[in-house]
Parts: sequence; structure tokens; C-alpha cells
Amino acid sequence: MTDDTDSRRDRTTVHPTPGPRNSLQHWPEAHSTWRIVVNYLFVLVARLAPFLRVKNWALRRIGVTVGEGVSWALEATPDVFWPELITIEDHAIVGYDATLLCHEYLQDEYRTGEVVVGERAMIGAGAIVLPGVEIGAEARVAANSLVAEDVPPEATVAGVPATEV
Repeated sequence: MTDDTDSRRDRTTVHPTPGPRNSLQHWPEAHSTWRIVVNYLFVLVARLAPFLRVKNWALRRIGVTVGEGVSWALEATPDVFWPELITIEDHAIVGYDATLLCHEYLQDEYRTGEVVVGERAMIGAGAIVLPGVEIGAEARVAANSLVAEDVPPEATVAGVPATEV
């Protein structure tokens, strides 16, 4: 993966939240309810539409950067709160029921970070990619993996957490 000098946490923004409530209780302060409802409706289209052109159209409507020839599988889910932080480069594949998260809510803070899926990279079914992660060109993420660190170009990762195989 990467060395400690440039981890995904270095590429995330920390948003402290005050008081005794956990950070998820503060989401209405970060986004309007209406924006999240609209995003969610387009996420549903992207998850359920059987046509790649429709899926990519829906993803673009909520701010995802979608390259040429991207394949977004059924039930795959982009981040509903910060979809504009996702970039999927040309001819990448996001597999069935995969999730790309650009946020993580913790007790006293939440973090946001970009997710970049490189050209011709593949994310397997059920994989979860955390905020701040970059998946290199032609890299492969095995099904049901948790990607908590960058994936180098052309590498294959698997497991929880995902490690190079």
C-alpha cells in the first residue's frame, strides 16, 4: 500500500462536532435535508437502473466525476452526503453492492475525503472503500474487501482490511 507519510487520513478533513451527541447527529448542519433527499433519489436510480448510461447520468447529476466507459453495477452505492468527492476514471468497474464512502462519522468528529478509482481499476462485489482512498490504475479490489489504504496501480488487494496479494 502506501507509506505512513501519505495516508488516507492525511487526505481527509476533520470536522469536530460539539457537545455530547455523536457526530452523525450533526449531519443537518453539514448539508440541507433537501440536498440529501435529492442525492438519495439519484443514488437509487444509480443502484437500480439496468442501463449503464442511465446509471452514469444519475451519478453525474449528484456530482460524481464519471469517466468514459465506467461500469457501475447493480446495488453499488456512492456516498449520499458527499458524492462530489468521488472520481471514477475511464473504464473502471464498480462491482455489485460495492460502497464508496467519502465520509466517516465518529463520536466527536466526522471526516470527509475524496475517493479516486483509477483508470481500468476494478472494485469487487460488496467491497467498501473508505474516505481519502486512491485506487490506482488497473488495480483490483477483491469482493467483500475493506479498503482503508491506497491501492497501488496494477496491484490486487483482498481482505478486511485489504492487503496486497
